Amino acid sequence: MKKKLIYVFFKRLFDIFCSLLSIIILGLPMIIVSIAIKQDSKGPVLFKQKRIGQYKKIFQIWKFRSMYIDTDPNSPTHKLSHANNHITKVGKFIRKTSIA
Repeated sequence: MKKKLIYVFFKRLFDIFCSLLSIIILGLPMIIVSIAIKQDSKGPVLFKQKRIGQYKKIFQIWKFRSMYIDTDPNSPTHKLSHANNHITKVGKFIRKTSIA
């Protein structure tokens, strides 16, 4: 019983440490991308998109915005006429590097 409590304590400590380390490592790139999006075009940095999940349940995902704000966020890029005209400069980089 005592071994289990020790294991649970250290596992929790390890989880918190890994979470903080991940926030520190990934926080800076996320801030840089956010600033780049704001500098490139007006509008919010993030947008919500509806997706279909397990058991066909609809959920919303938050993503970095790679398109101009006047584009429908729920329409697939390949169905837009002249899709390249809807993607921002930073958006092209985001899509090319799979950041979004």
